[in-house]
Amino acid sequence: MTERTVVHLLRHGEVHNPDGILYGRLPGFRLSVTGEAMALTAGEWFAGKDVTHLVSSPLERAQQTARPIAETLGLPIGTDDRLIEAGNSFQGKTFGVGDGALRRPANWWLLRNPFRPSWGEPYVEIAARMLGAVEAARDAARGHEAVLVSHQLPIWTLRLHMEARRYVHDPRRRQCGLASVTSLTYDGDRFVRLDYAEPAGATDPDAVPGA
Repeated sequence: MTERTVVHLLRHGEVHNPDGILYGRLPGFRLSVTGEAMALTAGEWFAGKDVTHLVSSPLERAQQTARPIAETLGLPIGTDDRLIEAGNSFQGKTFGVGDGALRRPANWWLLRNPFRPSWGEPYVEIAARMLGAVEAARDAARGHEAVLVSHQLPIWTLRLHMEARRYVHDPRRRQCGLASVTSLTYDGDRFVRLDYAEPAGATDPDAVPGA
């Protein structure tokens, strides 16, 4: 008999970002009122689960999202830098659908290679650090469940890796809504299944400025 362990990857809730900038790893971006409600809903969703290990990205919005889970389950919040948002050269700028960013010559060099990608942290490096964080959590929660609070692109990149899919993708087609949960099930060290849930409801990626 092998041990069944589940590692849940929770995306943080909605962020207060009235200017619609791509906030990336910038400090000071907290959850909105709606985001705080999403975090509470996620905490309730995990209440009946056998979670023994809780770790978060160091960014404030992720730490905030982890807090209701910690309070509900009586667990400390660990921090793992490997769960941080992906690096991005457009951080601090507006870069959204229909804002003309793709037509600006100053941006063309950064957009030259979507396979790496050339505008930020390579997908292969994101997948490697996220997999390391997942395996550490799996080992810490053997026979139980763990929750890792992270960000959309790192979670989605890891999912593409686990499902042996290409990293290059359309961001509008990511199945990784706000406060969503991507769950990886292991038998011992062997990955056997991926599940997805949206405890706080579905969200439209194009309706989330800066995401």
